[in-house]
Amino acid sequence: MAAEVKSVLFVCLGNICRSPIAEAVFRKLVTDENIENKWMTDSGAVSDWNVGCSPDARALSCLRNHGIEAAHKARQITKDDFLTFDYILCMDESNLRDLKRKSNQVKNCTAKIELLGNYDPQKQLIIEDPYYGNEKDFETVYEQCVRCCKAFLEKSR
Repeated sequence: MAAEVKSVLFVCLGNICRSPIAEAVFRKLVTDENIENKWMTDSGAVSDWNVGCSPDARALSCLRNHGIEAAHKARQITKDDFLTFDYILCMDESNLRDLKRKSNQVKNCTAKIELLGNYDPQKQLIIEDPYYGNEKDFETVYEQCVRCCKAFLEKSR
């Protein structure tokens, strides 16, 4: 009997900073635990601004500093995402509002839509956009994503 595959989509505004970091962190966690075949992992944007672009150079640099490679190309979420993913985890209230609005246009939406920060043991609900910040802001996003992704993975077993 085939093991059930779970799926998670990480979402932020443009899919070049926070959500690709979260996706890469989660992918590394499941790979390190040798359960990557049990998870379908992706990331996307609520906007269409950066479709086809690589993640921000500072996001890639931050991930590399932690031994993680990422080869993601930004994409906008689709109606199908609300039907194919078990979880859609986003970074802030604006993302959450946009996702809830979009999900209302999808018949039989099955995805559980929530803030990734809901899983933070340090209770930092919002993962702030580091785009207009510096390397330290990307590091903060990385650390939040590690905490949240570990807790999410633990809770979703």
